Amino acid sequence: MRHLLTALLATSLASASLGPALAADWTLDPERSHLSYVSIKSGHIGENNHFTELAGHIDDAGQVVVDTKLDSVETLVPIRNERMREILFKTMNYNDATLSAKVDPAAIDALQPGEMVEVVAESTLSLHGESQPLVLKMQAAKLDANTLMVASTEPVILDASNFGLSEGIEQLREIAGLESISRAVPVTFVMTFENASPAPEASAETASVETLEQYQAYRETIEAMSSEQKEAVAALFSPRP
Repeated sequence: MRHLLTALLATSLASASLGPALAADWTLDPERSHLSYVSIKSGHIGENNHFTELAGHIDDAGQVVVDTKLDSVETLVPIRNERMREILFKTMNYNDATLSAKVDPAAIDALQPGEMVEVVAESTLSLHGESQPLVLKMQAAKLDANTLMVASTEPVILDASNFGLSEGIEQLREIAGLESISRAVPVTFVMTFENASPAPEASAETASVETLEQYQAYRETIEAMSSEQKEAVAALFSPRP
């Protein structure tokens, strides 16, 4: 009977551990994410700007969506923020910029805490009523089992004219009395994602107790069997010639 118990318990434990391995859903943590760009004026003067409101996710198929609220633009100058919203982005009509991309979910799931991998992803940026393809070069790192950080390794150079922003840039240049404002805009980012449905972690002690309880339940079940039932079950686990 000991061999029969061992076989049944091993089969049960194997069945429990061989469920489908589904990729996780990841939700962007805006408090630990940053999206910034550099505006270049008069040929050589660069100014850092960023956005304070981000949202996004990576689903279990590897589809990435990141939304940026254009109203949240921060240039550190209040009047400039207002002009960016009203003249450049026209946030009354275009409140969001949306980045869509596709990554390999298996590559993310395979990362262990502390590991890092290079990622190149094709993406599409929708901004100001226009959509343009982009290639993103990034590093992805697992900070822990439920935290994923993704950062650009090279700036993404946006051409503002591809998004219908040239007229707004020219108006801003005239208002500020500048010689020029570049249409080339370098963008960098660090995005942190949290596992939306982390698997519960059982301690070794809990797992040991559960195994013992399961073993005892099988023992009681087998002891309650008739001789014919025991022989039939034993036959299922007997090695075949």
